[in-house]
Amino acid sequence: MTTKLRAVLFDLDGTLIDSIGLIVDAMHHAFEGFTGTVPDDSAWMAGIGTPLFKQLALYSRSPEELELLREKYRAYQFIHHDNVIKEYPGTTAVLQNLHARGLVMGIVTSKGDELARRGLELTGLAKFLPVIVSADSVTKYKPEPEPVLLALEKLGVNADSALMLGDSPHDISSGNAAGVRTIGALWGPFTREQIAVAKPTYWISDISELPALLDLIAG
Repeated sequence: MTTKLRAVLFDLDGTLIDSIGLIVDAMHHAFEGFTGTVPDDSAWMAGIGTPLFKQLALYSRSPEELELLREKYRAYQFIHHDNVIKEYPGTTAVLQNLHARGLVMGIVTSKGDELARRGLELTGLAKFLPVIVSADSVTKYKPEPEPVLLALEKLGVNADSALMLGDSPHDISSGNAAGVRTIGALWGPFTREQIAVAKPTYWISDISELPALLDLIAG
């Protein structure tokens, strides 16, 4: 790093919180009885990391149909969210480690604000993450740089003193475009090949590897 590391930004779903099964199940529910084109699981998962309305807009044929799909999806998530959401193993210990180092941390997610905060509270991670930039916070979404730039502004740090960890190419592209160094997370739904297209600066295969990577970066 050209300057001392002061902040780490995280994607949420597929990076800190294991919610991928819920996301896919909610998609199945939303498209039940739908007469248009229905995405298969791989097509839907490719859009994880982008806002829900943008994913659904690829398949809806009118604004009314888009809103119906969105409402069915969200209703399913709200009903089942608390029963299935969990942190990836080791996440709390890693965030405690980073907090003890004096690093500030934040979330950059394409999820809506309400469910993002609910997931963080439910898993006990919220206390480490005072800043949440969600799909409700911006007008341009990942892979654009705006969400990351807003998180940096809220944390009061410059891009060259921050890292961004995410499991999707959308996360990595957003971080790169904002000028932060990026870390590809290999435990989410995306393969290394899918993430590599966005050219992360670093890789880790388990979140428990993050403290050692920070030590390496610090030299």
